[in-house]
Amino acid sequence: MTNDVNSPHKWEADYQRGTDGWDLGGPTPVFKRLASSKRFKPGRMIVLGAGRGHDAREFSRHGFEVTAVDFSEYVVNQMRALNDPTAPIEIFQQDIFKLPDELNHTFDYLLEYTCFCAIDPERRTEYADLVTRLLKPNGHYIDLAFPLDGRAGGPPFAVTENEIFDLFTSRGFELISREKPEDSVKPRQLAEELFIFQKRI
Repeated sequence: MTNDVNSPHKWEADYQRGTDGWDLGGPTPVFKRLASSKRFKPGRMIVLGAGRGHDAREFSRHGFEVTAVDFSEYVVNQMRALNDPTAPIEIFQQDIFKLPDELNHTFDYLLEYTCFCAIDPERRTEYADLVTRLLKPNGHYIDLAFPLDGRAGGPPFAVTENEIFDLFTSRGFELISREKPEDSVKPRQLAEELFIFQKRI
């Protein structure tokens, strides 16, 4: 059994034995609030490392056209089984770093939660490049960053506010807002922050 975070087999094993603590069993409260707030007009959204698709379906319920990506066959099958005809999503079983070029510059929004902290930290610049190429000009990167607690090891691998800011502002993104959400799930309160960036070039 592999513990290589770059391999779908590691995540398959976690899902199958129930050690998938990142899955909240429903939509993330912060995203549920954001989706219903009318702060963003519905558009095309991609969710990377979407798991069972709870957040993807939540935004679809509010009129967004959502593509959900995960490379675990097991969880993609579960995502399909949880399909809600009233909240349809497009599902890709795919390594996020191997998404087809035809998706480049086609999304208005990219939603991030517990994907960035799960990938090999050495691939974070590659991830930032991926976000940049997937979003349209003026598209929004909605990042609920976790864990901001300086922990050693992982996954989840610790992230810092400065790292996120540097990765995206250096690629032509402008920080629009940031907040420490009061509606974070209890175990993650004070260990996450919501950043919203807009791609300016």
